[in-house]
This record gives sequence, C-alpha cells and structure tokens, in this order.
Amino acid sequence: MRNFKTLLASLFLALPLFASAQLTQKVVDLPTRAGVTQRMLVITPAQPKAAVVLLAGGHGGLQMAMDGSMQWGKGNFLVRSRERFAEQGLVVAVVDAPSDKQAAPYLAGSRQSAEHVADLKAVIAWLRESAKVPVWLVGTSRGTQSAAYVATELAGSDSPDGIVLTATILNDRRSRAVPAMPLSKIRVPLLVVHHEQDACAACLFSDMSLLMSQLKGNPRHELIAFKGGQSTGDPCEAMAYHGFNGIEADVVSQIALWINKK
Repeated sequence: MRNFKTLLASLFLALPLFASAQLTQKVVDLPTRAGVTQRMLVITPAQPKAAVVLLAGGHGGLQMAMDGSMQWGKGNFLVRSRERFAEQGLVVAVVDAPSDKQAAPYLAGSRQSAEHVADLKAVIAWLRESAKVPVWLVGTSRGTQSAAYVATELAGSDSPDGIVLTATILNDRRSRAVPAMPLSKIRVPLLVVHHEQDACAACLFSDMSLLMSQLKGNPRHELIAFKGGQSTGDPCEAMAYHGFNGIEADVVSQIALWINKK
C-alpha cells in the first residue's frame, strides 16, 4: 500500500483560521497520475466526524495558489461555505482542477473521464488515511456530474462513504446529466439538496422526479428541498437560488446533520 505521507509534493504551513473554532488550513499538492498533481485546500477541525470533498460547478478551475487564495469560483456555494462545513466538525477539501488542466477549458468536458475518477480516487484515499474518518463527495451544479460519475465508477474500499448532490444537473444538452448515469450502481448513502425556486434551465425542480426515481434501489437516499433566500443575477450562477444565496448556513447545517446521522 502506498505511504500517503510520501505523496505530498508540497504543503502550505498549517495555520489557525479561527481560534475559537480550532480550525487549521493547508494547501496540498497530491500526486494522482503520472506527472499530475491534484491541488486542494484542506481545512481541519479539532475533532473531525467525517470529511467532505467539495466539488465546485462551472469549469472547476479555481486556479488555487499555495496560500489558498483562488482566482476563480470564490463565490461558488460550496467554496464560499467551506468554513461553515468545517465548523460542523467536517474535514474539508476544496478541490481545484488537476495540474494538467490548469488552463481553459479546465474540467469542462472531463468530469466524466477515467482521469477525473483517478484524481478523486486519490483524494478520497488520502483523506481517509490522513483523517481516519468517512469521506463524502459533495458536488454543486456541474460538480454533481463529477460526484455522481465517480460514485458510479468506484466500488468497495475505493468508493466514497457517501454522496451529496446540491443544485444537481438534471438535464443537459452538452454532456450527460446526472439522471442519465447508471445511478443504480451507487450503493452508498446519497443526499440530494435542491432549491425549489432554482431557475437554471438545467436544474429545474420540476425535473427532480426523474432523478429520485433512479435512486429507488439505494438503501439510504433522501431529497431535502429548500425555499427562500435571495436571487440576483444569472439564474445559473452562485448568487441566485441556484447557489442557495442567503440560506447557506441552514443548507450546510442540514447536510452535516445528514452526513453525521448514524
């Protein structure tokens, strides 16, 4: 078995984020494929209960620096809520595009690929080894295509311990939407989180029934729907209902409760 301590190509010195919450953060460059590293911002609480891999939507290229700053995606629902997840007792890994996809189109067109599966498989294994807790994939918008696809491809000890899909891509002309994937292969717990007023054409709540019908064989699955908050700008962007604008604390709290439910 690989010694994952030797896989760290570079680490940013762990620093406290909030003294009261006892959170620390570091940036990790994790070797995944030949000549490729996966950069991620890791936030760790004092007594973690589980770990979440946060997968942003859009093209997924956060362009993360070694101090954890990002050139893109700072407003994304999961990215901007990362400390909220950590304050719920969850180790957080905010994942950038890998080193071989650090230019346009970044992850666009690659979320359902063997390379993407290999990168996230390595992230899951590293978190499981380093934190000694269950590891969940949490995607939002196009990040749900990553989370769902990887979960259909990995099994046994390689599989994540659970999946959370927020603002799921329910129909898509450009790539396979989540309900069109072989979701019956996913046997780990799966939570769907959606805003009933999401006006993004690819994520309309009226299309939710198809996704939920595909999950009937999953032993533990649930849909949690939200209303309210604020919606500004493009209905498919982070400050619209699509990004749970104004209700982030409630959404994160409900996700954490579901993950930690025995």
